[in-house]
Amino acid sequence: MHTIYIMWLRELKRYFRSKSRIIGSLGQPLLFMLALGYGLGSVFRAAGDGSYFQFLVPGIVGMSIIFTAIFSGIQIIWDRQFGFLKETLVAPVSRLTIMTGRTLGGATVASIQGIIVLAISMAFGFRPTDWWLAPLALVFMLLVALLFTALGTGIASVLEDMQGFQLIMNFLVMPLFFLSGALFPLSGLPPILAGLTLIDPLSYGIDSFRAILVGSSHFGLGVDFLVLALVTSAFLAIGSYLFSKIQI
Repeated sequence: MHTIYIMWLRELKRYFRSKSRIIGSLGQPLLFMLALGYGLGSVFRAAGDGSYFQFLVPGIVGMSIIFTAIFSGIQIIWDRQFGFLKETLVAPVSRLTIMTGRTLGGATVASIQGIIVLAISMAFGFRPTDWWLAPLALVFMLLVALLFTALGTGIASVLEDMQGFQLIMNFLVMPLFFLSGALFPLSGLPPILAGLTLIDPLSYGIDSFRAILVGSSHFGLGVDFLVLALVTSAFLAIGSYLFSKIQI
């Protein structure tokens, strides 16, 4: 447990010591939130679907979490290039505990990023429909963060090139985000697009945020939790296996 705590704490210290990282990672979510939330608000209202800003915020929170979580894997490549990973792996502790601490740290950072974005959205007028349910959103934020941190860790474990990791992540993250229903409702989609949203794990994360924060759900909160729990468990197992096979 001490090893897990140390690796978790290291990720948090790196995050809080990098003010530019915190500020820079807020740029894209704020751009989407303000430009789309207010820019398309009149169109959404004209269609009789209420406030687009209220609809959009849970999706932007999910975007912030997935980008932060999945790109945390790049720290593994960074540590490998500068020798820190080798020093960590030759220590008399299991690789599983190292991977667990790293993943929990990355997931915690991603969850904090989601909380910051949610807090900023409230400053611009977003209000949860039920404040008593708001703390439950933190549980799903952490679950989504764990899922994509484990995915990023697994992919980074088999790559040695930082540029290659970024290209693969962009190729993977953008479809996951745009097919998740973060920017549009999942009801009434063409069959092919609807099928793709069903196999996108982020769809269930965004849907859970909407169910809790704005009282609107496509799949149902129980289904969201079940799918996220199963996929997170699978990705944690895969990520742990790939991390255990790292060559130093």
